[in-house]
Amino acid sequence: MKLIKWLVISILVIGICAALYLTLFFNINDFKPQIVDAVKKQTGRTLTINQDLSWSFFPSIGINVGAISFSNPDSFQPQHMLEINQAIANVALIPLLSQEIEIEQLSLDGLTVNLVTDTNGKTSFDGLAEHKQTTAMPAETANNQPLALSSLNIGGISITNMQVNIINQQTKTEQHFTLSSFTLGQFSLGQFADMEYEFDAELAEMKLSSAGKGQIKVSDKLDSIHINQFSITNNLKGESLPNKSLQADLLTDVVIALNSKDVTLTISQLTLDNIEANAKVALNYGNTIPVIKFDIEFGDIDLYSLLPKSAADASDEKVASVSKGSDKEPDLSALKQVDLTLNLKAKSIKVNNLLTQNWQMNTIIKQGVIDLKKLSAELYQGNITVSAKVDARKSVPTYQFDKQVTGVQIRPLLIDLAEVDLISGIANFSIKGEGSSLIPSKLKQQLLANGQFEVADGSLYGVNIPQMIRSAQKKIAGDLSAQDAQELKTDFTSLTGSFNLLEGVLNNPDLSMSSPLIRLEGKGTANIISQNIDYKLLTKVVGSLAGQGSEQDTLKGIDIPLSINGSFQDPKFGLDTDALLKGRLDQEKDKLKDSLLKKLGGF
Repeated sequence: MKLIKWLVISILVIGICAALYLTLFFNINDFKPQIVDAVKKQTGRTLTINQDLSWSFFPSIGINVGAISFSNPDSFQPQHMLEINQAIANVALIPLLSQEIEIEQLSLDGLTVNLVTDTNGKTSFDGLAEHKQTTAMPAETANNQPLALSSLNIGGISITNMQVNIINQQTKTEQHFTLSSFTLGQFSLGQFADMEYEFDAELAEMKLSSAGKGQIKVSDKLDSIHINQFSITNNLKGESLPNKSLQADLLTDVVIALNSKDVTLTISQLTLDNIEANAKVALNYGNTIPVIKFDIEFGDIDLYSLLPKSAADASDEKVASVSKGSDKEPDLSALKQVDLTLNLKAKSIKVNNLLTQNWQMNTIIKQGVIDLKKLSAELYQGNITVSAKVDARKSVPTYQFDKQVTGVQIRPLLIDLAEVDLISGIANFSIKGEGSSLIPSKLKQQLLANGQFEVADGSLYGVNIPQMIRSAQKKIAGDLSAQDAQELKTDFTSLTGSFNLLEGVLNNPDLSMSSPLIRLEGKGTANIISQNIDYKLLTKVVGSLAGQGSEQDTLKGIDIPLSINGSFQDPKFGLDTDALLKGRLDQEKDKLKDSLLKKLGGF
């Protein structure tokens, strides 16, 4: 007992002596000018320590830094790039003798960071790299070996009232980020420690509130960091958001391997309003350009629900405005600094009324090239497969694509996609194309493409060709008042053709349609810029339109000229009666000639 008593007394005496030495004979404020001068030489900026540095001795040795500030470049406003109201660190003395760091409490309050871009484009960071930089070498032992850290123990870390202000005087915009609090519980190397934060941000058009908690572990060898079960809740509010608010929650694990410079992010749960997903991100930052692999899998996605109602209602007007106003190529130079492999899956994606299912997409972005290896999805009882490439290595990007659509019910697709009720049937469609420029007004003009299509067992809506022919027959027979009130629909067994696209005009030279009653051939153009149609068709009657032997079969075998004009949304179908009458007269002349020949041959 006496030994323990004298040991405690000895420790107290040593502590008191250390305190007396530090306070009476060692004035820490004598180092303030040296610290200020060193910062000036290294950065060219001014470090201001507004208060005297002071010691604290209970319950452990600590330094109270007080208020300090670090300046922005001259003439910048705000004047300070960094300000701290108070910083306190309490360190246990005895463990230091065994190369062990034991911080009982580290507190930082009122940290403000002002990052400014002035009207000339100069930023708060400009000029720092121009001054001489010295790299602190690790302390070495007598055997020239790095000084190893035996252990690190922290009773807790508290950061409060941290403010980051991003001020751009060129664009006259400001963004404000506030870290209300960050706390780290008892921390030791190789052990998980609890952490928690609250964060707020004021962006250009919205406000963000974020809160999270989880666990963090730093390995004994200081070569890895593991963040476990990190739960984050985000709430966005702004006029441009759907319902003026958006909720996003996620649960994630992060592993950082410092030696290999690898980061693995696993998102086991991601909820964005009604959208659910999971993802995995693998990042290696050891190269000049970080290498990223991103795998993400979604449930059901309704993109229309993510748009604000005002934006959704005015989407066509905005697209038209962008198409007219954009006259510069988009800046894709940042793609040269990306090495990304993206694999995406989705149970379904809905855009307005267009529904697609079982999405799979594989894309690589590397050295300024976006390579869509494959995109596949199911839509309207069929499938779509797309591959494409965008080369942004030059000032004017180029692109190419290959698209295949098989077994699709074309009528509901066109109605949901473009509100066009023109044709039904099972469609197969293929197109290959290439072009240059991503300016909206030039996309259609400079696109070169060719393809083919086939529609089986379908109907043309808006026209009843047999009815038009019957009406023409009656008019030829002298019945000008006869009208047939039947559905405006023409059934067919097959509709095929090929096409090419040049300067915004789609040319179809070989349209062919077959049905039990008629055969139709034609050619024409469709302008995808003005959305106008100009088609000339020839129809032949190959079956009885109204019963065997009927007088209405008098046009059988005659070329009946039809036309399609107007717009994509409102096509107009017409019958060239003059040409029809001429064809009918030619037919009668041929019959009369045959009759005369027979009679002459009989003499």
